[in-house]
Amino acid sequence: MPRLAKRTEKVMPFYAVELFKQAVALNAQGRDIISLGIGEPDFTAPPQVVETLNRAAQAGLSGYTSPAGIAPLRDAIAHYYEQHFGAPVSPDRIIVTAGASGALLLAAMALINPGDEILMPDPSYPANQNFIIGAGGIPRLIPCSAEQRFQLDAAAIREHWRPATRGVLIASPSNPTGTTIAREDLKALIAEVKQRDGFVIMDEIYLGLYYGDTPQSALTLDDNVIIINSFSKYFHMTGWRLGWLIAPPHIVPTIEKLAASLAICAPALAQHAAITCFEPEVMRIYENRRLSFKQRRDYLLPELERLGLHVPVIPDGAFYIYADIRQHSQDSDDFSHRLLHEAGVAAVPGRDFGPAHAAHSLRFSYATGLDRLQEAVQRMERFLA
Repeated sequence: MPRLAKRTEKVMPFYAVELFKQAVALNAQGRDIISLGIGEPDFTAPPQVVETLNRAAQAGLSGYTSPAGIAPLRDAIAHYYEQHFGAPVSPDRIIVTAGASGALLLAAMALINPGDEILMPDPSYPANQNFIIGAGGIPRLIPCSAEQRFQLDAAAIREHWRPATRGVLIASPSNPTGTTIAREDLKALIAEVKQRDGFVIMDEIYLGLYYGDTPQSALTLDDNVIIINSFSKYFHMTGWRLGWLIAPPHIVPTIEKLAASLAICAPALAQHAAITCFEPEVMRIYENRRLSFKQRRDYLLPELERLGLHVPVIPDGAFYIYADIRQHSQDSDDFSHRLLHEAGVAAVPGRDFGPAHAAHSLRFSYATGLDRLQEAVQRMERFLA
């Protein structure tokens, strides 16, 4: 019988998946479960994108593409980053990948040596640790407080950087907190890392889902930041498995070689269809949907507070609310389990995102319709009474 590699012993579990399985099982038994757990938009790709996919399929455009992706899509992404996020980017620096996961895999394989330590905030998205582990690195979670907006800052870099530290992996807006890093704070953080000859991998998957000032990419602060992004969240194409990586020119050839070996290319039909995402008419659809997410956030925030589920930092992006449940429980695992089985509402316990706030935190996703959010609030109110 083959033996597993020792690194698999360090792979972090993803409890949201287990929660999802339980919710599916309850649904199969006839229970009506409202999912505020999995971060998957209830919107799907606009009809124009689907039509382009069908035309591409009928034209036989399903063969392998260049490992870096088709040129028209790379051009469109470059234009999008300049027009919307203030970052002029050469298409030659863009690698189209099989989801943001594919982008992070390539970045980790290109930059991390065995034993390299990578700093991450606690709380943060759990699967990101596994990409570091897969490359032989060591993810090191740094507890971040509400006063820090649950984000790493320059002071944390100065305090926690060690000889084995190689870089940082951060997200703005963040999963699970929905918080962004203020521009001046991000500038200071990048400067501290750069001073130590380290790298910054910036997850900008939720950059388009903002509810305050129009954001700018981290590339506007430093052109050597490695950017991860995706068509899954803002563009509502989760199962299409399409993302992208923006890298400094000197590492692009290496990443292309890795891409060719690990995946050959991103899904070809999805690539052709995604070009349509950037057409003005389709972008207006996405912007209207973004405002729908804001409406949901603005409804759910005060309702959670009213129920005694305190939100220590107001989320200004993504579609998550990270709530403190201490008024009701000191055990988020038990609270989440009872909320699912007794009230029919799924929310992710804090242990998914790191130990610092695990016991007393829950992540609520508002990637579902306003009517379902209203019903979920009513159920939670009865549950907490």
